[in-house]
Amino acid sequence: MKVPHAWKDRKKEMIVPHGPGHRTASKRPMWILVLISLVCISLIGAYIYPPRRYSSCYFFASSVCSPFKDWLPAINSRVLTDEEIASHVVIKDILAMPNVPSKNPKIAFMFLTPGTLPFERLWERFFLGHEGRFSIYVHASREKPVHVSPIFFGRDIRSDKVVWGKISMIDAEKRLLANALQDTDNQHFVLLSDSCIPLHNFDYIYNYLMGTNISFVDCFQDPGPHGNDRYSKHMLPEIEEDDFRKGSQWFSIKRQHAVLILADYLYYTKFKLYCKPGWEGRNCYADEHYLPTLFSMVDPTGIANWSITHVDWSEGKWHPKAYRAQDISYELLKNITSIDKSFHVTSDERKLVTETACMWNGMKRPCYLFARKFYPEALDNLMNLFSNYTAI
Repeated sequence: MKVPHAWKDRKKEMIVPHGPGHRTASKRPMWILVLISLVCISLIGAYIYPPRRYSSCYFFASSVCSPFKDWLPAINSRVLTDEEIASHVVIKDILAMPNVPSKNPKIAFMFLTPGTLPFERLWERFFLGHEGRFSIYVHASREKPVHVSPIFFGRDIRSDKVVWGKISMIDAEKRLLANALQDTDNQHFVLLSDSCIPLHNFDYIYNYLMGTNISFVDCFQDPGPHGNDRYSKHMLPEIEEDDFRKGSQWFSIKRQHAVLILADYLYYTKFKLYCKPGWEGRNCYADEHYLPTLFSMVDPTGIANWSITHVDWSEGKWHPKAYRAQDISYELLKNITSIDKSFHVTSDERKLVTETACMWNGMKRPCYLFARKFYPEALDNLMNLFSNYTAI
């Protein structure tokens, strides 16, 4: 069979070089290889040595990174549920809201109590002379309180039964917040129990709370049996185990955070369904985990991570130390008011202690404005010492 001359000529062109400048078809121009190498070196260098303003974002979870957070690659690529998307929109808008203007900003003191408040006379002395700068709300879950101070008359709200450790405790807190938020002058909201007392005078506490833009919500991570072991995988996908936090329920929050608590349905529902005593063989208490987890997820830089209400857990029991009449002294109260560091202890075998300085607008300040747990019998001794210890 004869091969056409045209095919022979094409074959020669493919095999025979056409001079010293010829390159075979299997090789690439050198300039392309050099360009690719330079690009790769540049990318590696940018990752290892990022620009100064971005470098801290690689190593620290800091608020300074927020203006550039969109520059960083997304860590979690999970597709959000419809409920999460809606919740994120609402929370974002609430946190972006400007403060409600008020010519007379007040603190809402919200008392969560089974019935009568044993320290009304002490609180009356605390409030006296500061009318118009505070509001009082009382949620009595068992019986109607008998008030001995006119300051507390007419301050009861519609209440419902509260069971320790169950979601009804959160419901009562939300009920108090809903009533207090109706007054637009209320700018800060303090949750107190029937066994709480003030540690400073009214002006000191008012200036402390009104002078900062954060909320005092206790929050820390506990990997032990009284912390993350209470977590349920039924909280997925919205709440992962790494999101689960613990803290004291006694909070003091700004108005935006109070509105956020009432607006939240997604995370609240998870705790209502899957955080309760006896669930899946573990005892989960919503009042210890719901708010710390919520704020750690949606506004971690907006909370102080400690409570301004002092509680002594040094006895290592299920309930904190309670002070009787003979325990009350000027030295005891002075010691509590001088504490300027917050401590958290994990419940695992390591018993890891975390120590945090209590910072107020960048300055170290005493941590506690209130304290509990005091027996009613301590009232007279506290009244005798009130003027002295609140001047500390």
